[in-house]
Amino acid sequence: MGLHRKLVEESSDIPTVIDADGEITYVSPSVTRTLGYEPEELVGEVGFEYQHPDDRDTVADAIETVRSNPDEIEVVETRFRRADGSWCWIEATIQNRLDDPDIDGILVNSRDISLRRRERRRYRGLAEEYRTLLQSVEDNIFFLDVESTEDGRVYRFDRLNRSYEEQTGITTEDVRGETPVEVFGEELGTELRANYERCAAAGEPISYQEEVPVETGARFWQTVLTPVVEGGDVTRIIGITRNVTERVKRERQLESQNEQLEEFASVVSHDLRNPLSVAQARTELLADEVDSEHVPPVSRSLDRMEEIVDDTLTLAKQGQVVSESEPVPLGDLVESCWENVDAGAAAVELESDVTVVGDRSRLQHVFENLFRNALDHGGTNVTVRVGRSDDHELYVEDSGPGIPEEERERVFEPGHTSTREGTGFGLTIVRRIAEAHGWTVSIVDGADGGARFEFSGVEFVD
Repeated sequence: MGLHRKLVEESSDIPTVIDADGEITYVSPSVTRTLGYEPEELVGEVGFEYQHPDDRDTVADAIETVRSNPDEIEVVETRFRRADGSWCWIEATIQNRLDDPDIDGILVNSRDISLRRRERRRYRGLAEEYRTLLQSVEDNIFFLDVESTEDGRVYRFDRLNRSYEEQTGITTEDVRGETPVEVFGEELGTELRANYERCAAAGEPISYQEEVPVETGARFWQTVLTPVVEGGDVTRIIGITRNVTERVKRERQLESQNEQLEEFASVVSHDLRNPLSVAQARTELLADEVDSEHVPPVSRSLDRMEEIVDDTLTLAKQGQVVSESEPVPLGDLVESCWENVDAGAAAVELESDVTVVGDRSRLQHVFENLFRNALDHGGTNVTVRVGRSDDHELYVEDSGPGIPEEERERVFEPGHTSTREGTGFGLTIVRRIAEAHGWTVSIVDGADGGARFEFSGVEFVD
């Protein structure tokens, strides 16, 4: 009995005996650690008086059940008042031991479950947040159960979130417990399973683009798979997939357009430029042999055609997205571009000695075209200023007559020109190359009333 008494007294549980009237006849000394009472304070008291009023009926029903059915064991959760007046959640296991001569009463074994109740509430709250997140996010989420067998892993769909169901037309009820092959067919299902197997074998997240056509019309998906590892084994895979069908279509359309543009540039560069060069050479010879008023206009027209061909090729080649950039010192770029234009008495001023990240050869087209535009409209006495206005903005402005506000969008259109000598492609080239760098270009009034071209989204090297 010494060992038995020691175990009872040192246990964190609280064995308590109540008689048929609910009066406490015995309570373990462990009650002091949990509830703050000395055992003698509770012996002779009616246990119901220490129960929370809202829980008394539940406890009374449980006691009545075991009294009427001696073989039954009831487990209830109730709040018990501590000695300091606070409430403690108790899990009570109730047994009928009235026929046991050593106990002669209802045995109530109690334990403090306050921490467990708090954890349960926390987990319940997290579960609710989790459910809310799954139903509110726009990304499509699916869950796979992974079963390890002698023949390898078996992947079965468990659940889909609302967004997945809406964007695919497939519901959780359609796929729960099904394998990829059973849902998507032999060919596509085998491909999907191979990706799941790749994730499970790696034991870490993987990302890839896949083609999975569904009834809603979506076809291309950017997918991330994340394995859940328990005891060293992958037991679950969480997939997050985003519908990128429109993006892929645009990329393929752009790729096709670029191919067509390259074909066009090839035709212009070879099939048109070669006969044009022949015509120019023959015209020069003709001018030496005959004196005709018709020869100079023909020569000028052929030269203009050459300028148009050059600008057209620039548009075709330089407007594609910049894939390789480098630091370009703005001072060096401005100086070399200014030397390539017939500036006369005009002046260029560098107001910010900074370095721009971009494609140098294409940026040369930008500045040369803007310099020529300023000279064409402002004359040989025009002043051009180049600088940085904020963290991501570059500007080129001149002291010329400026561009009326209603004309500022039209000047970027192909073929738009206000001079007889211009091809109308110069500012179109400027915008295309800016967009290829991820920049945007706009026209505002300059400090001297001239035109100011502002490029936003520019990356500088500080």
